[in-house]
Amino acid sequence: MDVEERLKLISKLPVEEVITVSELRELLERKDKVIAYDGFEPSGMAHLAAGLMRAQKIMDLQQAGIKFKILIADWHAWINNKMGGDLEKIRKAGEYLIKVWESLGVDRKKVELVWASQLVDDSDYWKTVIEVGKHSTLKRMMRAITIMGRKEGELSDAAQLFYPAMQVADIFHLNVDICQLGMDQRKANMLAREVGPKIGFWKPVVVSHHLIMGLQGPSRMDMDLKMSKSKPDSAIFVHDSPDEIRAKLRKAHCPEKEVKNNPIMEYFKYIIFRGDEKEIKIERPDKFGGEITVSSYEELEGLYKQGKIHPLDLKNSLAEILIKMLEPCRKRIKESDLAVFKSA
Repeated sequence: MDVEERLKLISKLPVEEVITVSELRELLERKDKVIAYDGFEPSGMAHLAAGLMRAQKIMDLQQAGIKFKILIADWHAWINNKMGGDLEKIRKAGEYLIKVWESLGVDRKKVELVWASQLVDDSDYWKTVIEVGKHSTLKRMMRAITIMGRKEGELSDAAQLFYPAMQVADIFHLNVDICQLGMDQRKANMLAREVGPKIGFWKPVVVSHHLIMGLQGPSRMDMDLKMSKSKPDSAIFVHDSPDEIRAKLRKAHCPEKEVKNNPIMEYFKYIIFRGDEKEIKIERPDKFGGEITVSSYEELEGLYKQGKIHPLDLKNSLAEILIKMLEPCRKRIKESDLAVFKSA
């Protein structure tokens, strides 16, 4: 596979931004063994973004010949007071996440799983954390707190100030060339690019993916549109039953003929088509033309804008596609795996 094909796979949807494409190309030309990573706080049940979309993107990078490391950020979750700050529950939640990704196609033998609790045993790790802090202002660290899913004024304890510096240290102690995380983690990755060369490390390439919208879409009170496990009605979880998926999608925000801020269209774009051509069947009542086959997201968008596909038909079709895609996860994840969240 040539460099341009590898670039295309790495940049494939849901990727939204690459910093920078020229650096990524040079990296692929120069290094035989390129390493990428993503980090996850084990803090709740996996929805489409954390489960299915993550698995899809890992497999893209593996196909492009990239070694992928997954950091199970148990200490980060502890600092962020997830799972009631209970490290034992956090670890169980991490094991659950691993099962989710495996069930959705990630070959555990081809990824390297690292727990943050392994990294923190190394005194050199903490040396890097301190060096990152010494080369950053307090104001810069406070701005980066949003990577924790919190606003600047929402810090509850002093330990949380360590979080951004730890995330930067993770990158260098995992020996990562590419940071492949969500757009919400951009501030930490940019801090790594800025600080890395100053403390004897390198400038990692940042490949950031889109954050898919919650089912409820936008509201006047809350413009944070991303799917969130803390808002169960806004999320499809990867082990939801077929009836749950159908019911959630029927209630989802999906304005007729409108694509902007339409979560159903987003899921077709970033999860189903992902820039590829594939045949998707949309069931419609016979009086409205019957079943229709579309072969690209652009075709689907055009038909929807013209009113040739009704929101309910779009929702019903998406439900059946997701039910089939998530079937392996439903079979793998049992009630016993979810017990940790019910007791948190």
